[in-house]
Amino acid sequence: MITVTPVNAFTDNYIWVLQRAGRAVAVDPGEAAPLERHLSAAGLTLEALLITHHHGDHVGGVAELVARHPGLAVYGPAGVRGVTHPVADGDTVEVLGQRFNVLAVPGHTLDHLAYHDDAHLFCGDTLFGAGCGRVFEGTPAMLHASLTKLAALPDATLAYPAHEYTLSNLAFAAEADPRNPAVAERRRRDQARRERGEATLPTPLAEEKRSNPFLRCDDPNLRAGLEQRFGRRLPDAVATFAVLRDWKNRF
Repeated sequence: MITVTPVNAFTDNYIWVLQRAGRAVAVDPGEAAPLERHLSAAGLTLEALLITHHHGDHVGGVAELVARHPGLAVYGPAGVRGVTHPVADGDTVEVLGQRFNVLAVPGHTLDHLAYHDDAHLFCGDTLFGAGCGRVFEGTPAMLHASLTKLAALPDATLAYPAHEYTLSNLAFAAEADPRNPAVAERRRRDQARRERGEATLPTPLAEEKRSNPFLRCDDPNLRAGLEQRFGRRLPDAVATFAVLRDWKNRF
């Protein structure tokens, strides 16, 4: 059985470490040093890296890790420096005896990928706890479609975003979706977790669908509240998402 552990990097990044029988795979190592410390302390041998996209806080440690671990397999988007095994939508990756499906989820960046099996979803900066990434290279419609693709995975799937942004995202969700009791409930629970020094992640997709406004753009109450706030009609979920994402940028 694979277990997954968060390793803290920078101020709010998580490097997710998958392990089984002393073997390890790391997702999005923006820094090498904290990952190396974890591997040493846990007695793990690093076999592979999974890369979701090209931003420096996700790939900054790749070159050092490749140098320190000869033969290290690096799976990720074609064109990302250090990737040895380019993958794309519809491909599969087998690590630690487990097969992961590759999904293209553009919007935050054009090359963004996610990796999932029956239990885990490593979603980088596409989906956050109660939020989503900024649109840097794609379009709102593109990111909305990517989130819809992730939301179609089984409810029990655990999402492993790359940043601890949940509390700030829930503060926004409370403003954007004030009539949703799931937001207030989650906010209380995750605030207590952070006060205990615990991660708010991973989170089941069922929870995201209940309390993440970016996955609720078809909800009539959410849409009506946004129409009233911004004084214009929002004809569909994509328009609702675009207004919501722009508001979050300025929140």
